Amino acid sequence: MRKIKQWTAMGLATVMAMSLSACGSSKSSTTDSSSAAETTKAAEATSAASGTTSGEPVELKFSWWGGDSRHAATEEAIKAFEAKYPNIKVTPEYGAWTGWEEKQSLNILGGNASDVMQINWNWIESYSQGGKSFANLEDYSDVLDLTQFSPESLDLCKVDNKLMAVPISLTGRLFYWNKTAFDEVGVPIPTDLDSLYAAGEAFKAKDPDMYPLALGQYDRMILMVYYLESKYGKNWVEGGQINYTEEEVKDGMDFINELEAKHVIPKQATIDGDMADSLDKNAKWIDGKYAGIFEWDSSASKFKKALEGSVNKPGQEFVVGDFVKMGDNDGGFTKISMAFAVSANSQHPKEAAMLINFLLNEEEGVKICSTERGIPCSKAGLKILEDNKLGDALTIEANTKVMNYSKFTLDSKFEHNDLKANPDGVYYKVFGKLSSGELDSQAAAKELIKGITDTLES
Repeated sequence: MRKIKQWTAMGLATVMAMSLSACGSSKSSTTDSSSAAETTKAAEATSAASGTTSGEPVELKFSWWGGDSRHAATEEAIKAFEAKYPNIKVTPEYGAWTGWEEKQSLNILGGNASDVMQINWNWIESYSQGGKSFANLEDYSDVLDLTQFSPESLDLCKVDNKLMAVPISLTGRLFYWNKTAFDEVGVPIPTDLDSLYAAGEAFKAKDPDMYPLALGQYDRMILMVYYLESKYGKNWVEGGQINYTEEEVKDGMDFINELEAKHVIPKQATIDGDMADSLDKNAKWIDGKYAGIFEWDSSASKFKKALEGSVNKPGQEFVVGDFVKMGDNDGGFTKISMAFAVSANSQHPKEAAMLINFLLNEEEGVKICSTERGIPCSKAGLKILEDNKLGDALTIEANTKVMNYSKFTLDSKFEHNDLKANPDGVYYKVFGKLSSGELDSQAAAKELIKGITDTLES
């Protein structure tokens, strides 16, 4: 699997267009002729798909994870697809992220996966079994218009020259803040390390239970890499090896410790004691005790919805922040947010490919799902949203900032389950022990490097 490449926005006329261009090929322009050609090709694919079914009953299973708004939109899109193809019945299976990969990996490796699966990019390498677990979607290009995706993005989804999935969106992490909480404390939203540390001091003085930022173990790993990239200016992994010395990683661990010491983030035991499955469901986030997150641009809407739904503290304002400067370089990486794959064991792979095409390339499906899975990689999909002025403004703003800022690459094993699984992954163990004091920064750096090296070499 090649490393993910960085595709930046190409300076289109509007913020919407600039943001939506993130997953497209650098050769794709917004001229009237090319747009018309893309629309025509997508329409031709739709027409081709409409004539593929024999009329015999077909049952498909479709699995995904996400928040409530993604679930609702996807179920609505399924109903629209079933209305278009009355002989096809789609059974949904969905849930929150916690525990989802573990469950689905067992299904994939056991041959019991859903016909259509929303997958993480790293699943292609982790669970494809050399290209055997997922269907080669190039075999169904008569009903799934692959020309709507850049060759670069498709190449990142191939194993043994077989297309294991099609990319849905490109994403990166950035900072989001509860502006209401910052206004109450009387401190500006952070833009650099000094203002971040100053916010911690101010929040502690206002209320010891309030923090300007909250991070779980995996969040701490990603923010530490962001800090190191900002300071040292190099990729986390290069050539299949960690690109940082033990002393440099210790520096990153010291940074995480300093965030706790300066009351920027709570101890991990505090977050665990909140008894919430995820931060968006944490009462301290919902009621303004935790005032910031470092999150994927494709996932932030559920945090916004949770905050705005607070019963105890209504009227809170959720905003996209600027990147916090932590060095001379612009830290952070982008990745394929997620992709759609078809199980190699599906009895109806062509119909499964038709469902993917409906969701990503066809007007009805694209309009319904909008930006629930981020800014579309499909050129037809992004044009539909642009033409109809659709899409979550928050997601568009955040994605534009990410694409214009983050320049580093993500190694394909960064999100390997051996590393990010909760609670047994290397990230969870190391950052949990660091926070509890079981490991000092030197020992934590050594254990992290060993765990990641073992995974990279496996």
